[in-house]
Amino acid sequence: MALARNRRTQRTVDYWPGFVDALSTLLMAIMFLLTVFVIGQFILSREISGRDEVLTRLNSQINELTQALALEKSGKQDLEDSLANLQASLSVAESERSRLQTLLDNGTGNSQAATQRVTALTQQLDDQKQASTRALSQVDLLNQQIAALRSQIAAIEVALQASETKDQSSQTKIADLGRRLNVALAQRVQELNRYRSDFFGRLREILSDRDNIRVVGDRFVFQSEVLFPSGGSDLNPDGQAEMVKLAAALLDVAKEIPPEITWVLRVDGHTDNVPLSGTGRYADNWALSSARAIAVVKFLIAQGVPADRLVAAGFGEFQPIAPGETPEARATNRRIELKLTEK
Repeated sequence: MALARNRRTQRTVDYWPGFVDALSTLLMAIMFLLTVFVIGQFILSREISGRDEVLTRLNSQINELTQALALEKSGKQDLEDSLANLQASLSVAESERSRLQTLLDNGTGNSQAATQRVTALTQQLDDQKQASTRALSQVDLLNQQIAALRSQIAAIEVALQASETKDQSSQTKIADLGRRLNVALAQRVQELNRYRSDFFGRLREILSDRDNIRVVGDRFVFQSEVLFPSGGSDLNPDGQAEMVKLAAALLDVAKEIPPEITWVLRVDGHTDNVPLSGTGRYADNWALSSARAIAVVKFLIAQGVPADRLVAAGFGEFQPIAPGETPEARATNRRIELKLTEK
């Protein structure tokens, strides 16, 4: 009866683990949302970068066409100047021919010389007419090329405007997708946190009579002495009994977790900072902590826990939770941590 009263007293005042569990859950949700935000920003930056490349290419094409148009206009102006000069020369030649023809008709001066001069001027006039005709043809061709360039520039500007409109639409879709993704992931986190709380609650009920088994934040912690002999990685009888209880609780909770939640139970092995001799079974604390985590995982698999729901990791002495070099601190740091999380 006294033992029962003690257990009720312990359960009544044991608010701190639940508070820590709730606080750690909130921190995990915040970290998860920050991760989603970073991923969304990365996807958005890649999408915007692709759009910027398209806009850059279109602007480059517009610049090239604008330069070509300027060159064509310059060439057209040169041809128009040449045409004006030819037309002026033509007018002068026609005036000179008319003057000579008048002199010839009036019988004034040397008739033969005048006739030769008129013939030469007539030939020169014909050449100038041909040159003027060619210049006009070139001007017409340049006008056609300029019109084609203007059409291309107009088409590119239309494409550029369409690209900018599509880019704005894509950014809106990305933002909406990010919001929906944040909501969905937040719901997943809340669901997993609820099942984690259920799992830890059941573990507290079945393992509450052990002082060296406790909850730290979002992890369930077993002191190594509960599970393993000193320096070894083979589960002792007491450790096997505790792991049987843990496997049963995990299998019960796993039945309730929806299949779309990709959860795993992470088993982390930790040691104290006392170096191993190097002559035994394990060369260092890395190897010992990893071997202990793997031993727990294999035992849970033997109890029916799916292997794809388990993860083993060894941290050696590099993740202590108790500072100092006292025997008590080292004993606290020798531990196996269990954490229900997502893949």
